[in-house]
Amino acid sequence: MLEKITGTFANIIKTISGKSKITEKNIEETVEQIKMALLEADVNLRVVRRFVNSTVEEAKGEKVLRSVDPGQQFVKIIYDKICAMLGDKKTDLALKGPDTQSVILLLGLQGAGKTTAAHKLAFKLKKDGRRPLLVACDLVRPAAMEQLRVLGEKISVPVYKEDGAKDAVKVVKNAIDYAKKNGLDTVILDTAGRLQIDTDMMKELVDIKKCCSPSETILVADSMTGQNAVDIAKSFDEQLGLTGVILTKFDSDARGGAALSLKTITGKPILYIGTGEKTEDFEIFHPDRIASRILGMGDVVSLVEKAQETVDAEEALKLQKKMQRNEFSLQDMLEQFESVEKMGSMSSLMDMMPGLAGQVSEDQIDKAGIKHQKAIIQAMTYKERLNHLIIGPSRRKRIAKGSGTSVQEVNKLIKQFEKMKLTMKKLTRNKGMQARLMQQMGGMDMSKLGGQLGGMKLPNGFNFPGF
Repeated sequence: MLEKITGTFANIIKTISGKSKITEKNIEETVEQIKMALLEADVNLRVVRRFVNSTVEEAKGEKVLRSVDPGQQFVKIIYDKICAMLGDKKTDLALKGPDTQSVILLLGLQGAGKTTAAHKLAFKLKKDGRRPLLVACDLVRPAAMEQLRVLGEKISVPVYKEDGAKDAVKVVKNAIDYAKKNGLDTVILDTAGRLQIDTDMMKELVDIKKCCSPSETILVADSMTGQNAVDIAKSFDEQLGLTGVILTKFDSDARGGAALSLKTITGKPILYIGTGEKTEDFEIFHPDRIASRILGMGDVVSLVEKAQETVDAEEALKLQKKMQRNEFSLQDMLEQFESVEKMGSMSSLMDMMPGLAGQVSEDQIDKAGIKHQKAIIQAMTYKERLNHLIIGPSRRKRIAKGSGTSVQEVNKLIKQFEKMKLTMKKLTRNKGMQARLMQQMGGMDMSKLGGQLGGMKLPNGFNFPGF
């Protein structure tokens, strides 16, 4: 996620933040590097100019040049400017109370991911206590209605569709009546897209908006299209009046041009980002957290939130007690692998780790190695998982054969597990080490993570900090 721009910014920040004294020349050189990084990231030229001018003006003031820690002051200015580019603070959906119906109109070009975004949004709203209805208004794309039906069924959210319908406006009216009769408080309209903006498409959307008076009119845009996404947003906003944007395929966007340009050029906030293929891979857009990731500082708050969503607090406490008593087993290790998988892709987790953001790409992560480790543990008996000391040579041969791996790989996993147990034992007994670890992880309570990150190893030598 934003690997290219994050890698560049992380290096710039690392260089400037360590300086005990900076000059106007330092500032100009650094801002020039940032300017080139933003242009390479396909950020709108007007946005880049505004960023450069305001940063130079503020950085050359006495507050920075004569401060006790000028490098850190300069970094803070850069961080604040990136936050401002992204929208300063998160924007919530303006939905009505649960006793009143809210309509969300999703629109965009074909291929942007509207249908997928619609079901992800419905899933998120359902978790928040809303009662959503998905409405198939795309009467143009073949199988669009069927796709929405399948996705709705997957998350147990009702889908309203009319097979053979020709009038999308009529479908919307009927769907709203259906929602009222069935006590559904949030209607999400999945409208038709085109390969390009055309008159017929816009007329249909204008008519739909008039008939349903939506609480939110949201553009779904492909973040990988960069400045093109910004131009599309401007066109839709001029004719329909957008209230916000959902950026899809954000996990595949190495540059970040769309995210960094949208708010400044259109004035419309980014509401959500799609961060993967799974239903759960859909995040509220926090400008300050994304700014932190871009500058290579990680995003510990989001990391803890993901852990809290996927891990039961009681189970996390049990695991912590096991670690304290040195009773952590291979069965626990397997459960931790599975917990991490629920939290999202490994590269997205690495982006949230302080010091590792932008340093590790999806290609560098040894996914096959992690699968092999899981397969090895799964090939063991439950008794062996609870007590690895009984796994002798003959058992190791059987486990290797059952997991489709080699005895050497089985040996390697057991050695890694023993090393991890030893580290955990030291960590639970050494208050100083715990304090250093929490400082590295941004001061978080380690019990919130429940140990999920333990034992995960990357091919380039990175380990999750502290384990």
